[in-house]
Amino acid sequence: MSDIRLYDVLVIGGGINGCGVARDAAGRGYSVCLAEMNDLASGTSSKATKLIHGGLRYLEHYEFRLVREALEEREVLWAIAPHIVRPLRFILPHAPGMRARWLLRTGLFLYDHIGGRKLLPPTRTLDLRHDPAAKVLKPVFAMGFEFSDCWVDDARLVVLNARDAADRGADIRTRTRVVAAERRGDVWRVTLAGATEAGGARAADVVEARLLVNAGGPWVDEVLRNALGEGRTHNVRLVAGSHIVVRGRSDDPRAFFFQSRDGRVVFAIPYEDDFTLIGTTDRDYHGDPAAVVIEEDEIDYLCRVASEYFLAPIRREDVVWTYAGVRPLFDDGASKAQEATRDYVLKSSGGDGEAPLVNVFGGKLTTYRRLSELVLDRIGDLIGLRGKAWTATAPLPGGAFPVLSVDAERQRLIAQFPFLTDRHARRMLRLYGTTAARILDGASSYDDLGRCFGRDLYEAELRHLVEREWALTADDVLWRRTKLGLYLDDRQKAEVAEWLTSRQ
Repeated sequence: MSDIRLYDVLVIGGGINGCGVARDAAGRGYSVCLAEMNDLASGTSSKATKLIHGGLRYLEHYEFRLVREALEEREVLWAIAPHIVRPLRFILPHAPGMRARWLLRTGLFLYDHIGGRKLLPPTRTLDLRHDPAAKVLKPVFAMGFEFSDCWVDDARLVVLNARDAADRGADIRTRTRVVAAERRGDVWRVTLAGATEAGGARAADVVEARLLVNAGGPWVDEVLRNALGEGRTHNVRLVAGSHIVVRGRSDDPRAFFFQSRDGRVVFAIPYEDDFTLIGTTDRDYHGDPAAVVIEEDEIDYLCRVASEYFLAPIRREDVVWTYAGVRPLFDDGASKAQEATRDYVLKSSGGDGEAPLVNVFGGKLTTYRRLSELVLDRIGDLIGLRGKAWTATAPLPGGAFPVLSVDAERQRLIAQFPFLTDRHARRMLRLYGTTAARILDGASSYDDLGRCFGRDLYEAELRHLVEREWALTADDVLWRRTKLGLYLDDRQKAEVAEWLTSRQ
Protein backbone atom coordinates (compact mmCIF):
# COMPACT_ATOMS: atom_id res chain seq x y z
CA MET A 1 0.00 0.00 0.00
CA SER A 2 3.04 2.29 -0.31
CA ASP A 3 1.53 3.94 -3.37
CA ILE A 4 -1.33 5.47 -1.33
CA ARG A 5 -1.24 9.21 -1.78
CA LEU A 6 -0.68 11.26 1.35
CA TYR A 7 -2.19 14.74 1.63
CA ASP A 8 -1.58 17.29 4.34
CA VAL A 9 -5.27 18.19 4.53
CA LEU A 10 -8.40 16.39 3.35
CA VAL A 11 -11.55 18.52 3.37
CA ILE A 12 -14.95 16.84 3.51
CA GLY A 13 -17.64 18.97 1.87
CA GLY A 14 -17.74 21.15 -1.22
CA GLY A 15 -19.88 23.97 0.10
CA ILE A 16 -18.63 27.48 0.78
CA ASN A 17 -16.76 26.61 3.97
CA GLY A 18 -15.08 23.53 2.54
CA CYS A 19 -14.01 25.26 -0.66
CA GLY A 20 -12.87 28.32 1.28
CA VAL A 21 -10.69 26.17 3.53
CA ALA A 22 -9.29 24.24 0.54
CA ARG A 23 -8.37 27.47 -1.24
CA ASP A 24 -6.70 29.02 1.79
CA ALA A 25 -4.77 25.84 2.62
CA ALA A 26 -3.58 25.29 -0.96
CA GLY A 27 -2.45 28.89 -1.18
CA ARG A 28 -0.28 28.40 1.92
CA GLY A 29 1.48 25.39 0.43
CA TYR A 30 -0.37 22.48 2.02
CA SER A 31 -1.23 19.53 -0.20
CA VAL A 32 -5.03 19.42 -0.24
CA CYS A 33 -7.79 17.05 -1.33
CA LEU A 34 -11.45 18.07 -1.21
CA ALA A 35 -14.19 15.42 -1.45
CA GLU A 36 -17.76 16.47 -2.21
CA MET A 37 -20.40 13.74 -2.46
CA ASN A 38 -22.50 15.64 -5.02
CA ASP A 39 -21.84 18.81 -7.01
CA LEU A 40 -20.10 21.85 -5.59
CA ALA A 41 -22.61 24.08 -3.78
CA SER A 42 -25.35 21.50 -4.30
CA GLY A 43 -26.54 21.85 -0.69
CA THR A 44 -26.98 24.88 1.54
CA SER A 45 -24.48 27.05 -0.31
CA SER A 46 -26.68 27.48 -3.40
CA LYS A 47 -29.93 27.83 -1.44
CA ALA A 48 -29.25 31.07 0.42
CA THR A 49 -30.84 34.51 0.09
CA LYS A 50 -27.57 35.37 -1.71
CA LEU A 51 -26.53 38.24 0.52
CA ILE A 52 -23.17 39.39 1.79
CA HIS A 53 -24.51 41.17 4.83
CA GLY A 54 -23.90 41.89 8.47
CA GLY A 55 -27.27 40.53 9.53
CA LEU A 56 -29.19 43.54 10.79
CA ARG A 57 -31.69 41.42 12.68
CA TYR A 58 -28.90 39.56 14.53
CA LEU A 59 -28.32 42.73 16.55
CA GLU A 60 -31.61 42.01 18.30
CA HIS A 61 -30.08 38.78 19.58
CA TYR A 62 -26.90 40.58 20.72
CA GLU A 63 -24.64 38.76 18.26
CA PHE A 64 -22.34 41.78 18.02
CA ARG A 65 -19.15 39.82 17.29
CA LEU A 66 -20.75 38.00 14.36
CA VAL A 67 -22.33 41.18 12.98
CA ARG A 68 -19.08 43.13 13.24
CA GLU A 69 -17.08 40.40 11.51
CA ALA A 70 -19.70 40.03 8.77
CA LEU A 71 -19.84 43.79 8.19
CA GLU A 72 -16.05 43.90 7.90
CA GLU A 73 -16.15 41.11 5.32
CA ARG A 74 -18.62 42.82 2.97
CA GLU A 75 -16.10 45.11 1.29
CA VAL A 76 -13.33 42.50 1.46
CA LEU A 77 -15.40 40.04 -0.58
CA TRP A 78 -16.59 42.78 -2.92
CA ALA A 79 -12.96 43.71 -3.59
CA ILE A 80 -11.79 40.16 -4.39
CA ALA A 81 -14.84 39.23 -6.47
CA PRO A 82 -16.37 42.37 -8.02
CA HIS A 83 -17.85 40.32 -10.86
CA ILE A 84 -20.09 38.17 -8.61
CA VAL A 85 -20.45 40.51 -5.61
CA ARG A 86 -22.16 43.86 -6.01
CA PRO A 87 -23.38 46.55 -3.62
CA LEU A 88 -27.10 46.63 -3.00
CA ARG A 89 -29.23 49.27 -1.29
CA PHE A 90 -32.14 48.07 0.85
CA ILE A 91 -35.31 49.97 1.66
CA LEU A 92 -36.75 49.21 5.09
CA PRO A 93 -40.28 50.68 5.28
CA HIS A 94 -41.35 51.71 8.75
CA ALA A 95 -44.43 49.63 9.50
CA PRO A 96 -46.82 51.04 12.10
CA GLY A 97 -47.21 48.69 15.06
CA MET A 98 -43.88 46.93 14.53
CA ARG A 99 -40.33 47.92 15.52
CA ALA A 100 -40.25 51.57 16.64
CA ARG A 101 -38.46 54.18 14.53
CA TRP A 102 -35.91 54.89 17.27
CA LEU A 103 -35.05 51.19 17.45
CA LEU A 104 -34.55 50.97 13.68
CA ARG A 105 -32.41 54.14 13.70
CA THR A 106 -30.28 52.78 16.54
CA GLY A 107 -29.76 49.44 14.81
CA LEU A 108 -28.85 51.10 11.53
CA PHE A 109 -26.47 53.51 13.28
CA LEU A 110 -24.61 50.53 14.72
CA TYR A 111 -24.76 48.81 11.33
CA ASP A 112 -23.07 51.81 9.72
CA HIS A 113 -20.33 52.26 12.29
CA ILE A 114 -19.11 48.95 13.77
CA GLY A 115 -17.94 47.26 10.58
CA GLY A 116 -15.35 49.52 8.98
CA ARG A 117 -17.55 50.62 6.07
CA LYS A 118 -15.52 52.56 3.48
CA LEU A 119 -17.06 52.46 -0.01
CA LEU A 120 -20.62 51.43 0.76
CA PRO A 121 -22.87 54.49 1.29
CA PRO A 122 -24.40 55.11 4.72
CA THR A 123 -27.99 54.84 5.88
CA ARG A 124 -30.42 57.60 5.00
CA THR A 125 -34.04 58.33 5.86
CA LEU A 126 -36.56 58.15 3.02
CA ASP A 127 -39.82 59.91 2.35
CA LEU A 128 -41.63 57.02 0.70
CA ARG A 129 -44.39 59.31 -0.51
CA HIS A 130 -41.99 60.71 -3.09
CA ASP A 131 -39.27 58.07 -3.55
CA PRO A 132 -39.54 56.36 -6.98
CA ALA A 133 -38.89 52.91 -5.53
CA ALA A 134 -41.94 53.23 -3.29
CA LYS A 135 -44.40 53.38 -6.17
CA VAL A 136 -44.73 49.58 -5.88
CA LEU A 137 -45.55 49.84 -2.16
CA LYS A 138 -48.87 50.53 -0.48
CA PRO A 139 -49.34 54.24 0.36
CA VAL A 140 -49.64 53.46 4.09
CA PHE A 141 -45.83 53.25 4.19
CA ALA A 142 -44.89 56.91 4.34
CA MET A 143 -41.31 56.75 5.63
CA GLY A 144 -38.47 54.32 5.76
CA PHE A 145 -34.72 53.86 5.80
CA GLU A 146 -32.24 52.97 3.09
CA PHE A 147 -29.06 51.09 4.02
CA SER A 148 -26.25 49.15 2.34
CA ASP A 149 -25.32 45.50 2.04
CA CYS A 150 -24.07 43.37 -0.86
CA TRP A 151 -25.49 40.66 -3.10
CA VAL A 152 -23.55 37.60 -4.30
CA ASP A 153 -24.06 34.75 -6.72
CA ASP A 154 -23.67 32.15 -3.99
CA ALA A 155 -23.01 29.03 -6.07
CA ARG A 156 -20.44 30.86 -8.17
CA LEU A 157 -18.67 32.04 -5.03
CA VAL A 158 -18.24 28.37 -4.10
CA VAL A 159 -17.09 27.27 -7.55
CA LEU A 160 -14.57 30.10 -7.87
CA ASN A 161 -13.05 29.22 -4.51
CA ALA A 162 -12.74 25.63 -5.71
CA ARG A 163 -11.28 26.74 -9.04
CA ASP A 164 -8.67 28.87 -7.33
CA ALA A 165 -7.85 26.05 -4.92
CA ALA A 166 -7.32 23.70 -7.89
CA ASP A 167 -5.16 26.29 -9.67
CA ARG A 168 -3.00 26.34 -6.55
CA GLY A 169 -2.62 22.56 -6.53
CA ALA A 170 -5.65 21.22 -4.65
CA ASP A 171 -7.26 17.96 -5.80
CA ILE A 172 -10.98 18.74 -6.12
CA ARG A 173 -13.11 15.59 -6.30
CA THR A 174 -16.83 16.01 -6.90
CA ARG A 175 -19.33 13.14 -6.78
CA THR A 176 -16.99 11.53 -4.25
CA ARG A 177 -18.18 10.41 -0.82
CA VAL A 178 -15.99 9.76 2.20
CA VAL A 179 -17.35 6.38 3.27
CA ALA A 180 -14.79 5.63 5.97
CA ALA A 181 -11.96 7.36 7.78
CA GLU A 182 -9.88 5.79 10.51
CA ARG A 183 -6.89 6.95 12.45
CA ARG A 184 -3.64 5.12 11.80
CA GLY A 185 -1.41 6.78 14.34
CA ASP A 186 -0.74 10.32 13.17
CA VAL A 187 -2.47 9.94 9.78
CA TRP A 188 -5.99 9.26 8.58
CA ARG A 189 -6.70 6.34 6.21
CA VAL A 190 -9.66 7.51 4.13
CA THR A 191 -11.81 5.49 1.72
CA LEU A 192 -13.41 7.53 -1.05
CA ALA A 193 -16.25 6.19 -3.19
CA GLY A 194 -17.29 7.89 -6.40
CA ALA A 195 -20.52 7.66 -8.33
CA THR A 196 -21.32 8.02 -12.00
CA GLU A 197 -24.17 10.17 -13.26
CA ALA A 198 -25.96 7.00 -14.33
CA GLY A 199 -26.03 5.93 -10.69
CA GLY A 200 -23.25 3.39 -10.91
CA ALA A 201 -20.28 3.20 -8.59
CA ARG A 202 -16.68 3.94 -9.43
CA ALA A 203 -13.89 1.93 -7.87
CA ALA A 204 -13.13 3.00 -4.31
CA ASP A 205 -9.95 4.95 -3.75
CA VAL A 206 -7.89 4.98 -0.58
CA VAL A 207 -5.85 8.03 0.41
CA GLU A 208 -4.18 9.25 3.56
CA ALA A 209 -4.20 12.67 5.18
CA ARG A 210 -2.34 14.23 8.06
CA LEU A 211 -5.49 16.16 9.04
CA LEU A 212 -9.21 16.04 8.26
CA VAL A 213 -11.52 19.04 8.05
CA ASN A 214 -15.17 18.07 8.40
CA ALA A 215 -17.08 20.84 6.61
CA GLY A 216 -20.08 18.67 5.77
CA GLY A 217 -22.66 21.41 6.35
CA PRO A 218 -26.03 19.77 7.12
CA TRP A 219 -24.27 16.39 6.95
CA VAL A 220 -21.52 17.28 9.44
CA ASP A 221 -22.98 15.08 12.20
CA GLU A 222 -23.67 12.30 9.70
CA VAL A 223 -20.00 12.35 8.70
CA LEU A 224 -19.02 12.04 12.35
CA ARG A 225 -21.45 9.18 12.97
CA ASN A 226 -21.02 7.14 9.81
CA ALA A 227 -17.66 7.86 8.19
CA LEU A 228 -15.73 8.55 11.37
CA GLY A 229 -17.59 6.09 13.60
CA GLU A 230 -18.24 8.46 16.49
CA GLY A 231 -21.66 7.03 17.29
CA ARG A 232 -24.40 9.26 18.66
CA THR A 233 -23.50 12.89 18.17
CA HIS A 234 -25.54 16.06 17.86
CA ASN A 235 -23.95 19.42 17.14
CA VAL A 236 -26.14 21.17 14.60
CA ARG A 237 -29.75 22.22 14.41
CA LEU A 238 -31.12 21.83 10.91
CA VAL A 239 -33.26 24.81 9.94
CA ALA A 240 -34.97 24.90 6.55
CA GLY A 241 -35.30 28.17 4.68
CA SER A 242 -37.36 28.59 1.52
CA HIS A 243 -37.60 31.20 -1.24
CA ILE A 244 -39.92 32.04 -4.09
CA VAL A 245 -39.12 33.82 -7.34
CA VAL A 246 -41.72 35.95 -9.14
CA ARG A 247 -41.59 37.99 -12.32
CA GLY A 248 -40.98 41.70 -12.30
CA ARG A 249 -42.25 43.84 -9.38
CA SER A 250 -40.01 46.91 -9.62
CA ASP A 251 -37.78 48.68 -12.14
CA ASP A 252 -35.77 50.20 -9.30
CA PRO A 253 -32.43 48.47 -8.55
CA ARG A 254 -32.98 48.65 -4.79
CA ALA A 255 -34.20 45.74 -2.68
CA PHE A 256 -36.73 45.69 0.15
CA PHE A 257 -36.42 44.58 3.77
CA PHE A 258 -39.90 43.73 5.05
CA GLN A 259 -40.85 43.15 8.69
CA SER A 260 -43.36 40.43 9.37
CA ARG A 261 -45.84 40.58 12.22
CA ASP A 262 -44.32 37.41 13.70
CA GLY A 263 -40.98 39.18 14.18
CA ARG A 264 -39.23 37.66 11.18
CA VAL A 265 -37.95 39.61 8.19
CA VAL A 266 -38.48 38.87 4.50
CA PHE A 267 -36.31 40.21 1.68
CA ALA A 268 -37.56 41.12 -1.80
CA ILE A 269 -34.51 41.39 -4.05
CA PRO A 270 -34.14 42.19 -7.77
CA TYR A 271 -33.02 38.91 -9.33
CA GLU A 272 -31.52 38.00 -12.71
CA ASP A 273 -32.80 41.23 -14.31
CA ASP A 274 -36.40 40.14 -14.82
CA PHE A 275 -37.44 38.65 -11.48
CA THR A 276 -37.78 39.27 -7.75
CA LEU A 277 -36.45 36.84 -5.14
CA ILE A 278 -38.54 36.70 -1.95
CA GLY A 279 -37.43 34.92 1.22
CA THR A 280 -36.73 33.43 3.60
CA THR A 281 -38.57 31.24 6.10
CA ASP A 282 -37.25 29.47 9.20
CA ARG A 283 -38.50 26.05 10.31
CA ASP A 284 -36.83 23.18 12.10
CA TYR A 285 -36.11 20.27 9.79
CA HIS A 286 -35.61 16.61 10.68
CA GLY A 287 -35.35 14.80 7.35
CA ASP A 288 -32.68 14.19 4.74
CA PRO A 289 -31.19 17.61 3.86
CA ALA A 290 -31.02 16.55 0.21
CA ALA A 291 -34.79 16.03 0.14
CA VAL A 292 -35.90 19.40 1.51
CA VAL A 293 -38.55 21.24 -0.54
CA ILE A 294 -40.63 24.31 0.07
CA GLU A 295 -43.85 23.59 1.96
CA GLU A 296 -47.20 24.87 0.73
CA ASP A 297 -47.68 26.98 3.84
CA GLU A 298 -44.27 28.58 3.28
CA ILE A 299 -45.33 29.72 -0.19
CA ASP A 300 -48.49 31.16 1.34
CA TYR A 301 -46.48 32.84 4.09
CA LEU A 302 -44.03 34.55 1.72
CA CYS A 303 -46.84 35.66 -0.57
CA ARG A 304 -48.78 37.03 2.39
CA VAL A 305 -45.89 38.98 3.93
CA ALA A 306 -44.86 40.48 0.60
CA SER A 307 -48.48 41.35 -0.19
CA GLU A 308 -48.73 43.32 3.04
CA TYR A 309 -46.22 45.73 1.52
CA PHE A 310 -46.56 45.55 -2.27
CA LEU A 311 -49.40 47.49 -3.84
CA ALA A 312 -50.05 44.63 -6.28
CA PRO A 313 -50.44 41.44 -4.24
CA ILE A 314 -48.18 38.42 -4.76
CA ARG A 315 -50.29 35.39 -5.69
CA ARG A 316 -49.30 31.76 -5.93
CA GLU A 317 -49.73 31.85 -9.70
CA ASP A 318 -47.06 34.57 -9.86
CA VAL A 319 -44.41 32.18 -8.57
CA VAL A 320 -42.14 30.87 -11.35
CA TRP A 321 -39.55 29.04 -9.24
CA THR A 322 -38.97 27.99 -5.67
CA TYR A 323 -36.06 26.54 -3.77
CA ALA A 324 -35.35 25.41 -0.24
CA GLY A 325 -32.18 24.69 1.68
CA VAL A 326 -31.16 23.46 5.10
CA ARG A 327 -28.95 25.62 7.28
CA PRO A 328 -26.71 23.68 9.68
CA LEU A 329 -26.87 26.04 12.65
CA PHE A 330 -24.82 25.27 15.73
CA ASP A 331 -27.34 24.01 18.28
CA ASP A 332 -27.28 26.59 21.04
CA GLY A 333 -30.63 25.50 22.52
CA ALA A 334 -32.67 28.44 21.20
CA SER A 335 -36.41 27.90 21.54
CA LYS A 336 -37.23 29.15 18.02
CA ALA A 337 -35.51 28.37 14.74
CA GLN A 338 -35.20 32.06 13.81
CA GLU A 339 -33.47 32.75 17.15
CA ALA A 340 -30.76 30.07 16.78
CA THR A 341 -27.28 31.54 16.42
CA ARG A 342 -25.90 32.15 12.93
CA ASP A 343 -22.38 32.17 14.34
CA TYR A 344 -19.95 29.33 13.66
CA VAL A 345 -18.12 27.02 16.03
CA LEU A 346 -14.88 25.11 15.38
CA LYS A 347 -14.03 22.00 17.38
CA SER A 348 -10.84 20.01 17.01
CA SER A 349 -9.48 16.75 18.37
CA GLY A 350 -6.31 14.73 18.02
CA GLY A 351 -2.71 15.86 17.87
CA ASP A 352 0.28 14.62 19.88
CA GLY A 353 0.63 11.50 17.76
CA GLU A 354 -3.10 11.12 17.01
CA ALA A 355 -4.35 12.20 13.57
CA PRO A 356 -6.18 15.50 14.09
CA LEU A 357 -9.71 16.45 13.08
CA VAL A 358 -11.27 19.91 12.77
CA ASN A 359 -15.07 20.11 12.67
CA VAL A 360 -16.91 23.14 11.31
CA PHE A 361 -20.38 23.79 12.71
CA GLY A 362 -22.57 26.58 11.34
CA GLY A 363 -21.32 29.53 9.34
CA LYS A 364 -22.60 31.94 6.71
CA LEU A 365 -21.65 32.90 3.17
CA THR A 366 -20.49 36.28 4.43
CA THR A 367 -18.03 34.93 6.99
CA TYR A 368 -16.64 31.94 5.08
CA ARG A 369 -13.27 33.59 4.39
CA ARG A 370 -12.65 34.52 8.04
CA LEU A 371 -13.84 31.08 9.13
CA SER A 372 -11.32 29.56 6.71
CA GLU A 373 -8.52 31.64 8.20
CA LEU A 374 -9.43 30.42 11.68
CA VAL A 375 -9.48 26.81 10.46
CA LEU A 376 -6.01 27.38 8.99
CA ASP A 377 -4.88 28.67 12.39
CA ARG A 378 -6.05 25.34 13.86
CA ILE A 379 -4.31 23.42 11.09
CA GLY A 380 -1.10 25.29 11.80
CA ASP A 381 -1.34 24.45 15.51
CA LEU A 382 -2.00 20.77 14.78
CA ILE A 383 0.35 19.86 11.91
CA GLY A 384 2.63 22.85 11.56
CA LEU A 385 2.21 26.38 10.28
CA ARG A 386 2.76 27.19 6.61
CA GLY A 387 2.42 30.57 5.02
CA LYS A 388 0.48 33.56 6.21
CA ALA A 389 -3.11 34.74 5.77
CA TRP A 390 -3.47 35.89 2.16
CA THR A 391 -7.06 35.59 0.94
CA ALA A 392 -8.19 39.09 1.97
CA THR A 393 -6.41 40.68 -0.99
CA ALA A 394 -6.10 37.91 -3.60
CA PRO A 395 -8.83 38.15 -6.27
CA LEU A 396 -10.94 35.12 -7.05
CA PRO A 397 -10.70 33.92 -10.67
CA GLY A 398 -12.03 36.61 -13.00
CA GLY A 399 -12.10 39.28 -10.29
CA ALA A 400 -8.82 41.10 -10.88
CA PHE A 401 -10.27 44.55 -11.57
CA PRO A 402 -11.37 47.49 -9.37
CA VAL A 403 -14.77 47.25 -7.73
CA LEU A 404 -16.03 50.46 -9.31
CA SER A 405 -15.04 49.56 -12.89
CA VAL A 406 -17.62 46.88 -13.70
CA ASP A 407 -19.16 48.99 -16.47
CA ALA A 408 -15.72 49.69 -17.93
CA GLU A 409 -14.95 45.96 -17.93
CA ARG A 410 -18.19 45.27 -19.78
CA GLN A 411 -17.35 47.87 -22.40
CA ARG A 412 -13.87 46.37 -22.72
CA LEU A 413 -15.38 42.93 -23.32
CA ILE A 414 -17.72 44.31 -25.98
CA ALA A 415 -14.82 46.12 -27.66
CA GLN A 416 -12.91 42.85 -27.79
CA PHE A 417 -15.94 40.88 -29.03
CA PRO A 418 -18.15 43.42 -30.89
CA PHE A 419 -20.77 40.84 -31.83
CA LEU A 420 -21.88 40.49 -28.19
CA THR A 421 -25.16 42.06 -27.20
CA ASP A 422 -24.98 44.29 -24.15
CA ARG A 423 -27.16 41.87 -22.18
CA HIS A 424 -24.98 38.88 -23.08
CA ALA A 425 -21.79 40.76 -22.21
CA ARG A 426 -23.31 41.78 -18.90
CA ARG A 427 -24.24 38.19 -18.04
CA MET A 428 -20.81 36.85 -19.02
CA LEU A 429 -19.07 39.49 -16.92
CA ARG A 430 -21.34 38.84 -13.94
CA LEU A 431 -20.54 35.13 -14.01
CA TYR A 432 -16.95 34.97 -15.20
CA GLY A 433 -15.40 38.42 -14.93
CA THR A 434 -12.18 38.66 -16.93
CA THR A 435 -12.37 34.88 -17.57
CA ALA A 436 -15.18 35.63 -20.04
CA ALA A 437 -12.56 36.66 -22.62
CA ARG A 438 -10.95 33.22 -22.34
CA ILE A 439 -14.31 31.51 -22.93
CA LEU A 440 -14.95 33.66 -26.02
CA ASP A 441 -11.34 33.55 -27.26
CA GLY A 442 -11.04 33.28 -31.04
CA ALA A 443 -14.69 34.10 -31.75
CA SER A 444 -15.57 36.85 -34.21
CA SER A 445 -19.29 36.04 -34.39
CA TYR A 446 -21.88 34.00 -32.58
CA ASP A 447 -21.37 31.21 -35.09
CA ASP A 448 -17.89 30.72 -33.67
CA LEU A 449 -19.32 29.91 -30.23
CA GLY A 450 -20.93 26.71 -31.47
CA ARG A 451 -24.46 25.49 -30.95
CA CYS A 452 -26.93 27.76 -29.16
CA PHE A 453 -29.09 25.98 -26.59
CA GLY A 454 -31.44 28.91 -26.01
CA ARG A 455 -31.20 32.45 -24.70
CA ASP A 456 -27.46 33.20 -24.96
CA LEU A 457 -26.10 29.83 -23.81
CA TYR A 458 -23.59 28.58 -26.37
CA GLU A 459 -21.45 25.49 -26.66
CA ALA A 460 -18.28 27.44 -25.85
CA GLU A 461 -19.65 28.32 -22.41
CA LEU A 462 -20.77 24.74 -21.77
CA ARG A 463 -17.30 23.46 -22.64
CA HIS A 464 -15.80 25.86 -20.12
CA LEU A 465 -18.22 24.75 -17.40
CA VAL A 466 -17.38 21.09 -18.01
CA GLU A 467 -13.63 21.47 -18.41
CA ARG A 468 -12.95 24.14 -15.77
CA GLU A 469 -15.87 24.13 -13.35
CA TRP A 470 -16.74 20.47 -12.74
CA ALA A 471 -20.23 20.70 -14.31
CA LEU A 472 -21.72 17.33 -15.26
CA THR A 473 -25.50 17.71 -15.30
CA ALA A 474 -28.10 20.16 -16.57
CA ASP A 475 -28.83 21.21 -12.97
CA ASP A 476 -25.13 21.98 -12.46
CA VAL A 477 -25.23 24.31 -15.46
CA LEU A 478 -28.72 25.78 -15.39
CA TRP A 479 -29.30 26.29 -11.66
CA ARG A 480 -25.86 26.54 -10.06
CA ARG A 481 -23.20 27.74 -12.54
CA THR A 482 -25.82 29.96 -14.23
CA LYS A 483 -29.50 30.68 -13.56
CA LEU A 484 -30.55 30.13 -17.16
CA GLY A 485 -33.04 27.53 -15.97
CA LEU A 486 -35.34 30.52 -15.42
CA TYR A 487 -35.31 31.20 -19.16
CA LEU A 488 -34.92 27.93 -21.05
CA ASP A 489 -37.96 25.77 -21.85
CA ASP A 490 -38.17 22.02 -21.19
CA ARG A 491 -36.93 21.08 -24.64
CA GLN A 492 -33.91 23.34 -24.38
CA LYS A 493 -33.08 22.01 -20.91
CA ALA A 494 -33.26 18.46 -22.26
CA GLU A 495 -30.88 19.39 -25.08
CA VAL A 496 -28.39 20.75 -22.56
CA ALA A 497 -28.66 17.49 -20.61
CA GLU A 498 -28.14 15.42 -23.76
CA TRP A 499 -25.06 17.43 -24.77
CA LEU A 500 -23.53 16.99 -21.30
CA THR A 501 -24.22 13.25 -21.35
CA SER A 502 -22.52 12.93 -24.73
CA ARG A 503 -19.35 14.45 -23.21
CA GLN A 504 -19.01 11.84 -20.48
